[in-house]
Amino acid sequence: MTAVAVVGRGRELVEPALRDAVSRLDDDTRLVASYHLGWNDSDGRPVDGNGGKGVRPGLLMLVGESLGGAPADLLPGAVAVELVHNFSLIHDDLMDRDTERRHRRTVWSIWGDATAVLVGDALLSLAHEILAESGSPHAAAAERSLSLATRELIRGQVLDVAFERRDDVTLTQCIDMAAGKTGSLLSVSTELGALLSGAPAEVSAAFAEFGAEVGIAFQLVDDLLGIWGWPERTGKPVFSDLRSRKKTMPVVWATTHGGLAGRQLADWLADTSSEPTEADLRQAADLVERAGGRHWAHEEALARVALAHNALAGVGLDLAHRAELDRLAAFVVERDL
Repeated sequence: MTAVAVVGRGRELVEPALRDAVSRLDDDTRLVASYHLGWNDSDGRPVDGNGGKGVRPGLLMLVGESLGGAPADLLPGAVAVELVHNFSLIHDDLMDRDTERRHRRTVWSIWGDATAVLVGDALLSLAHEILAESGSPHAAAAERSLSLATRELIRGQVLDVAFERRDDVTLTQCIDMAAGKTGSLLSVSTELGALLSGAPAEVSAAFAEFGAEVGIAFQLVDDLLGIWGWPERTGKPVFSDLRSRKKTMPVVWATTHGGLAGRQLADWLADTSSEPTEADLRQAADLVERAGGRHWAHEEALARVALAHNALAGVGLDLAHRAELDRLAAFVVERDL
């Protein structure tokens, strides 16, 4: 099975349960949440929208099934991680003032800041409700892991916002931020797949490490797409991260290791006296590339996928499931590049 097929199958399995979970929300909150998830337009009319790739629930289901878990036992965890992911996206769009996601207007840009905060909070609360009601003997442990991961995700977001006001961000700090912001939820997705299937603690820990490394690779590719991604594929404007002068990993690598081009980039980032033009943004992207940030980020993403592969060396998976996990990890790096 291809990586795209694995993710698609996970989304198909999870979506009915995800819709059922969202149906518990009050009418106003459900309208906004369903819009964000791509199920209806802003007036509530059903649409064939793009609700995202479903990487996290797809990973959880694949890990659980590779360890003998039954889909019915895994679904509450898959729904929960997808709800937490979308809570973070709604809040992230608000914090970054992004007006477009998946080729549609973002929640805050239609309904305002307060609604975006409240709907995101509702999805986070709903995630824990679904896990608590699952009836799994592992529900309490799963809730604890998801809570810890959410706190780590928020820590990463706090750092991301703080970095926008600093000009002394190191690469180590930037990777630590990515590990929280993105790695934590991918890590808990793979961990819960093992945990909810009843795997031993050491196996759950190995899958958590696998997901954490895949998560950093995922963020590295996101950082590349935030500069060079085609809007038709990413759903965001070209050069979006440079426009907001975000201290992403390829940018920080370029400013600290990129010689003259890196120093010129650092000077450009520090000059906030005016809004950058399209020509300014193209020049800044060129500086990142000439300084080596683009090449480093892609190579580092590949290295993180290799570390993820190594994390599962002692788990004892059969060859077919191991190959599917490796393909899914590789898909993270190859998507849209």
